[in-house]
Amino acid sequence: MEIIGKIIVALPEVSGVSSRGNSWKKREYVLETIETYPKKIHFDFFGERADQYPLNIGDTIKLSFDIESRDYNGRWYTSIRGWKAEPAQAEAMAAQAGGFAPAGQAFPNPAVQGGAPTPFPPAPQADAFPTPQSAPNDDLPF
Repeated sequence: MEIIGKIIVALPEVSGVSSRGNSWKKREYVLETIETYPKKIHFDFFGERADQYPLNIGDTIKLSFDIESRDYNGRWYTSIRGWKAEPAQAEAMAAQAGGFAPAGQAFPNPAVQGGAPTPFPPAPQADAFPTPQSAPNDDLPF
């Protein structure tokens, strides 16, 4: 899955040693989506990806991630594990924001092909839509 947003929180790196003696580390972030109603999403990079994708507050990224749930003592916990982060492109940000282009950019005009505008069909003539004959005692305003 993928989502585009801006990093608003970068939590400190957490590391440790597993019960098997393997060292591990993770970096956690909070991303705010670029939508009409922004959402905040907590995610992490685990293991070598923690060093591979160092992110800073204010970075606008496209995050590729997996969602995983697990049971612990009868309660379910869900985590969002990032596996790739790359700078977001303006077109992708605009598409996620509801189709509005960022300031200074525009979407291609479908009416323009090859640099020349395509002609629009001519406007209908005045008599193309005849008005219905009203009844003599019709006092409706429309």
